Amino acid sequence: MSFRSDIAPELIDISLEPEGVEVTYADGRSVFYHGVPTKAEETVTTAPGKDVHVLVTDPSEEEGVMLYVNDRATDDDILRSTGVGRVIIDRDETESIFPGVEATNAGYRTEITADPETARGRVFVFAEDELGEESYEIVGAE
Repeated sequence: MSFRSDIAPELIDISLEPEGVEVTYADGRSVFYHGVPTKAEETVTTAPGKDVHVLVTDPSEEEGVMLYVNDRATDDDILRSTGVGRVIIDRDETESIFPGVEATNAGYRTEITADPETARGRVFVFAEDELGEESYEIVGAE
């Protein structure tokens, strides 16, 4: 397994569409996360082995920051060119990844806990692998 470092994210363009969420990277490329995100109160726990991406919008919902959690496959230079950040969290550890957003390495699962009010924007979690993609929006407790 190759060593990967934490990388701070940059502000990138986003578009919230009825069919999903489009993210435009700093290098001009874009990706579309398909489907309306499932609402989850305060916490999302991903299935084992998923690639986990966290997107926090700014209050305008036109820009935001994206962070890959425990991604060891993407080269540091690629992340820097796209504006996407990365955080590596040790097993059974929790780290604040944005104001109001924490990530926990729960073994093979990742747990994202958020308070959108503190984050000052919407908080999305995308969990994907070669078999499929899931998307969530973390909302406050009712």
